[in-house]
Amino acid sequence: MALEHFDVLIVGGGLSGIGAAHHLVNKCPGKTFAVLEGRAATGGTWDLFRYPGIRSDSDMYTMGYAFKPWTNPKAIADGPSILSYVRETAREAGIDKHIRLNHWVKRASWSSESARWTVEAELRDAHGERIDTVKLTCNFLMMCSGYYRYAAGYTPDFAGRENFRGTVVHPQHWPEDLDYAGKRVVVIGSGATAVTLIPEMAKTAANVVMLQRSPTYVVSMPAEDKLAAWFRRKFSPRTAYGLTRWKNVIMGMIFFRLSRKRPERIKRMILNGVRAALGPDYDIATHFTPSYNPWDQRLCLVPDEDLFKAIRDKRAEVVTDTIERFTEGGILLSSGKELEADVIVSATGLALEVLGGVDFAVDGKTVDFSRTFNYRGMMFSDVPNLASTFGYTNASWTLKADLTCDYVCRLLNTMERRRYAIATPRVKGDMEAVPFLDFSSGYVQRGIGKFPKQGSRAPWKLYQNYALDILSLRYGRIEDDEMEFKRAPSPVRVSTRTPEAIAAE
Repeated sequence: MALEHFDVLIVGGGLSGIGAAHHLVNKCPGKTFAVLEGRAATGGTWDLFRYPGIRSDSDMYTMGYAFKPWTNPKAIADGPSILSYVRETAREAGIDKHIRLNHWVKRASWSSESARWTVEAELRDAHGERIDTVKLTCNFLMMCSGYYRYAAGYTPDFAGRENFRGTVVHPQHWPEDLDYAGKRVVVIGSGATAVTLIPEMAKTAANVVMLQRSPTYVVSMPAEDKLAAWFRRKFSPRTAYGLTRWKNVIMGMIFFRLSRKRPERIKRMILNGVRAALGPDYDIATHFTPSYNPWDQRLCLVPDEDLFKAIRDKRAEVVTDTIERFTEGGILLSSGKELEADVIVSATGLALEVLGGVDFAVDGKTVDFSRTFNYRGMMFSDVPNLASTFGYTNASWTLKADLTCDYVCRLLNTMERRRYAIATPRVKGDMEAVPFLDFSSGYVQRGIGKFPKQGSRAPWKLYQNYALDILSLRYGRIEDDEMEFKRAPSPVRVSTRTPEAIAAE
């Protein structure tokens, strides 16, 4: 029985996957495709995360799609609004009809003989239990499954955790029935999740403590962009969106470049903002001054100073210390102080995962992505007809996702026009291997060894620069020296003659 076949399979029905499908529909209209989503609903991150206050940590004018204006006045948007935006995009373009839910992709095998991928997925019920296995084939495979493990986040092995009599939760799997009103809450962590949770929980909790081992740079910006609102009054939605998007892109690029070239200057600017929000008597040196330079790790963004307001109003506090062990009533710190708690939130980060944890093989040989080089930030050396979406670390994810899709559509159209069936990045000559990401964040350092390497030269080098990537991915050559193209293998001819006839000759 022939397997169901598509020109393109997209794995992941979140922000990246829906965006990829939209680009495909508009730029490669003759291609057949399907979107395989492992969960029972679309939305990816924005459906998975349900913790209080869930919101974007980038402005929506750059995190929104290039092709669909973000019209909500909130530049820093809440999770439900983002989820609605993603699903609306799918409905408007008819992409929802191509989505197959509860298809958890486990394996993908490439055959050079047939020039196609065979993709194996577990078909799951509403409770996530496997009920069957399905196989599909495709000419080109696009992974839009994100960069972290959906099954569980990262939680350290806290000594004495079994002794704690209260509730311990991880934000990645927030219980719907968790009641923290009037209770003492300790949030372990100082990253984007922690600074989002704390102001929201502080509205009803008795008190909330942000327990951090070390500080993070925290920057406040208005939840609504006044200039964007002015643009909307003066121009069409698409023009206003484009102007705001480029304004924010340019400002972000300038800020990042200054952080690299003048780190002390940017550090002073950030800390002056914190001091203005919390007052001259607050111990900023201990609680908000990291040991590293700005953008050595991702900055935390808070809208309208909400975290600082919670601290000023004594509804939340920051404690900088390390954990000795959990106790029956809370957490004993290395300093000897004990934090009393009814609820402990382990906002300790994500667990990185390469290409959704899918097992890949090329012509029967398992692919170890840590031994590959990353081509143009999306494809992999010696792995044919496979692309993956991985956004920026110093800007909005979707900026790079859109450019990745631009390139993939150009590649597919070039292959069709030139009658190529196979596109394989190949490293030519010697090249120094460089880590895929240079962030010092704990969650990056824990998992980056499993990721592909980047090279020391184009097209293997990651720029982390939107303007340079536009030139490379939207307008650069498709048929470069380090992309090997092949036409379809000749079909195998099957003889209709009997063995007796052949022997008689």
